[in-house]
Formats: sequence, C-alpha cells, structure tokens
Amino acid sequence: MLYSRFVLPSSRTRAHVAFTDRWGGFSSTPFSTLNLALHVGDDDTDVAANRGVLANTLGLNPEALRFIDQVHGNRVIAWDADGAYDPHTGERAESVTADAHVTKTPGLGLVIMVADCVPVMFADPEVGVIGAAHAGRAGMVDGVVPATVAAIRELGASKIQVAIGPSICPRCYEVPADMRAQVSSVEPVTASVSRDGTPALDVAAGVAEQAAREGCEIVDFSSTCTRESSDLFSYRKDSVTGRFGGLVWLEELTTHPRKDA
Repeated sequence: MLYSRFVLPSSRTRAHVAFTDRWGGFSSTPFSTLNLALHVGDDDTDVAANRGVLANTLGLNPEALRFIDQVHGNRVIAWDADGAYDPHTGERAESVTADAHVTKTPGLGLVIMVADCVPVMFADPEVGVIGAAHAGRAGMVDGVVPATVAAIRELGASKIQVAIGPSICPRCYEVPADMRAQVSSVEPVTASVSRDGTPALDVAAGVAEQAAREGCEIVDFSSTCTRESSDLFSYRKDSVTGRFGGLVWLEELTTHPRKDA
C-alpha cells in the first residue's frame, strides 16, 4: 500500500509525506489493486474503497483527502476548512481543475495522482504550510513547480523542503527529437537518451532543477522508475492502468517535542 513514508518535523508541526504503490486495494485488473483515480475507467465503488482504506492506513479522515482534476497545466488552488480558493487573491475557487494545491490547514491530505508523471511534495513545517504538484512534461515546461512555490510562499512559507516521488526515468521515456529540443530549450537538464540511444527526456531532473532554482531544499528524490517497477502504475507501460498517489499533510503539535525524542 505504501511505497514510502516519512516525516519532516519542526517545533510547531509535522509534515507527513507518503507515496503509495499499487497493492492493498479493491480494484480488479487492469487497475489492480490500489487505484486512486476516478477518471481511468475503474469502478467508482472500488476507487472510493481504495481511498478510504488509504486514509485509514495513514490515520486520516477519508473526508479530509483533497483531490484535484489534473490537466497537465500550472494552475494552483488552496484549501481551507471551507473549501478551495485562490491562494493569491483569497477568492473562492469555482473549480478544482488544477495541477497543484496548497494548504495551511492541519489534517487535510493533499493528493496528487500519477502513473509516470512526477509527484512533488512541498512543505515548510515550521510555518505550517504544504503543497503538492503534478509535474508531467507539459506541466513542468509551463512552470507548475515555481507556481506552487509562489503559492505556498503566499501562505507564509519561507524554508521550503521538497520530496520528489517515483516517475518514469529517461531510459524509458523516449520522445521525438523535436520534442526533446523543445522541452530542453526550457530546461536543458531534461535532454537525455533512452536505453536504445534515442532521444528521451528526464522530467524529474527538470523538476529538481526548478525546485533548486526557487531556493527549495530537496530532501528526498526517488530513483525508482515507474515503468520499470512492478509495484507502481505506469501509463507508458500499460496504457490502461490505475494511478498511484503522492500525499502530504500537516499534523499540528500540541506540545513541543522533547529534545532527546
């Protein structure tokens, strides 16, 4: 169920980060078994059950999980107890069509769904602000990472830590030469070659470059390739498949942790 999980501590809050795998859920083939997405053709009842068991495993209220309608863009929305809003203007959001979301409300779990794209989790646990971004090739080029950084800074973040989850590696992400040239003209570090020596892209490298350029500290950077792993969903490998998740949430501390804890 959980591919990885860790905590980013501070004296005020803990920012929890988790990445799921494809196991421990209720979905049938080809979505077996812990598919979190409603838009891929899976049974809605199974997806709801998967989301519920994930929330329970993480110690969260299932109703506290927040999902967005991802479209490979760079829009960012924010959440509070009353719903979604624009993090820059404070106006209530009319839709949750976005590729990143942020919050300073403890207990809300921000979820990003992927199956080759890069899930990026952001946190300033000392201030108590978190964010999550879906960074595919198009979203990375359009600047979803700096847009997310700008949004969490709007909510007060300053020292931002970043965790980059599993995604497709450049060995497996073959693309046309003109696409590689177009993407690498924006982020040169993305230019790569596949295992066959053909043009390829390293989207995760572009994400890391953008995060570092924005002054973020990269505290975790997965080396797992989704196409090569049997434990993760991969659209490039299977086409019809499920989506695994990257999640981040805040736990507010009621007492200061002991120094020797």
